[in-house]
Amino acid sequence: LRLRLFPSSSVAEMAGRGKAIGAGAAKKATSRSSKAGLQFPVGRIARFLKAGKYAERVGAGAPVYLAAVLEYLAAEVLELAGNAARDNKKTRIVPRHIQLAVRNDEELTKLLGGATIASGGVMPNIHQHLLPKKASSSKASTVDDDDN
Repeated sequence: LRLRLFPSSSVAEMAGRGKAIGAGAAKKATSRSSKAGLQFPVGRIARFLKAGKYAERVGAGAPVYLAAVLEYLAAEVLELAGNAARDNKKTRIVPRHIQLAVRNDEELTKLLGGATIASGGVMPNIHQHLLPKKASSSKASTVDDDDN
């Protein structure tokens, strides 16, 4: 008669090799983006940094920091573009709204000064010489005409 104490275990497990008894499923993998609390892909940015040959080696914190900066800039532009869309009574952000948002913000204009936003249009601007003359000066002349 042979009595087995651990019916589900094999000889390899009893010898200390392989998975431990009762270990169950392996730990669920968590992305570096979720660990950092970011939406932008840290792993993909790390891959691009390595493939781009910007440096011989890339530190572990560099892609996390870059992803955080890119996410912040995207959130800033989207916030301002959403405000521009709401000002124009639209519910969808189009390139024109992004253009208005970027060009009306001094710091974003400095950062993206050389960038062209496709289908963004131009900023509305009328030169001072083309504007009609002040109405107050014309009213003063009409008052003088009434006295005569």
